[in-house]
Amino acid sequence: MKDQCTIVPCNQCGTKNRIPVAKWHDRPVCGRCRAPLVAGSSPAHPVEVTDLNFKQEVDAFQGAVLVDCWAPWCGPCRMVAPVMDQLASEYAGRVKIAKLNTDENPLTASQYGIQSIPTLLFFKDGSLVNKLVGALPKPEIERHLGSLI
Repeated sequence: MKDQCTIVPCNQCGTKNRIPVAKWHDRPVCGRCRAPLVAGSSPAHPVEVTDLNFKQEVDAFQGAVLVDCWAPWCGPCRMVAPVMDQLASEYAGRVKIAKLNTDENPLTASQYGIQSIPTLLFFKDGSLVNKLVGALPKPEIERHLGSLI
């Protein structure tokens, strides 16, 4: 009898990988680009979240999620954006990076008490575990990410 397998698309290159269920603990990588593969998928780019999909993308996600609460007119938010892109790429498969435009999604912003932007929300298995306000340097953000993973 063959091992049961699951097909997992790579978040980096899109290749479909057949992974034996028994091998998930070995931290599998994509056969094409060698990017880490993770069930539940943490993409290599920030995911746009809205009032409509926040529950699905963040609250129901099993694993670590970092939500960048921002607005297009905010200068410090534009400074943090490239850092979020880098973190999404570097932590692909381990942390989902999400972006919430607070101007377009006031319900979620209100629910989490966002009064200043940029605000970073750190979630673990759907629960808010930390909140940082301001344009922080990448090493400081990574220090807080380390406590999630």
